[in-house]
Amino acid sequence: MTAQADIPGRAPVAPDRRTAWNIRRERMRFHVRTLKLAWRTYCRDKAALIALIFLVAVALISILAPWISPHDPTENVANINAPPGSEGLLLGADVDGRDILSRLFWGGRIALLVGIGPTLAATIISLVLGLVAGYFGRWVDQIIMRLMDILFAFPLVLMAIVIAGIMEPGVPTIIIAITVALTPYIARLVRTTTMSVKQQPYVEAARAGGAGSLAILVRYILPNMIAPVIVYSTTLIGLMMVVGSGLSFLGLGVQPPDADWGTMVAEGRGVLKKAPHATIFPGLVIVLVSLSFSFIGDGLRDALDPRSRVR
Repeated sequence: MTAQADIPGRAPVAPDRRTAWNIRRERMRFHVRTLKLAWRTYCRDKAALIALIFLVAVALISILAPWISPHDPTENVANINAPPGSEGLLLGADVDGRDILSRLFWGGRIALLVGIGPTLAATIISLVLGLVAGYFGRWVDQIIMRLMDILFAFPLVLMAIVIAGIMEPGVPTIIIAITVALTPYIARLVRTTTMSVKQQPYVEAARAGGAGSLAILVRYILPNMIAPVIVYSTTLIGLMMVVGSGLSFLGLGVQPPDADWGTMVAEGRGVLKKAPHATIFPGLVIVLVSLSFSFIGDGLRDALDPRSRVR
């Protein structure tokens, strides 16, 4: 093929398909090897590994809640404020005689949705805004970041409360409120990281080679700046679960009789001295799940850092 391409007056022959396939296969092997090294590094962090196992268990229990819950989470099945272990209830009953264990199972669905949903949505929006602002700069950067500064001027929790207070209480309200309040925090990180990555030599080489702005953003900048954003967003999931539970606690989120960990804490505060278990159990679950996401974020930080990987 090389000899044919060197003949004067003859058009170059296209590369062999097998050569292109070999290149793609080597790239795939490289990515698989990188993922294996990252997973091996993550597993070295025992706290992060235990947190991941715990969250997987919580997610499975929440998904399977309709089939594994001992009772209907909205049904009165025992005496009011029945203590743990009484009347066949492992964790006792709440202020309305409902099974706390069943309500914890069902409440996990809303808690995980409120934690992961707004964080994922805010991350996607922030990636678009931060990449555009950091790469193009000038007036584009000024417009986007000044809008973010307006939102950033208000504390996250206060902003979420104001937005949730304007809308009708419910899960969609919590998701929208937290998404809007969280976006400026992630967008600033994306912009800063983008401005750093776009000055790297390989980006300059791609630009000199004729690559367009969209190709540079998608193929060169995004893959090299996404790691710290993923780590930061993961650590925020637990905090957003606490914020969502706080909104439900204030009556701006999930409304009774729907099961939600924040609502359970709010309902149990009135009988804290008489039946502390009605508040302790959902509060403890919120703390454990929030800490688990923080540990996972720390593990991802080390796993996605090439300097900490061991071959």
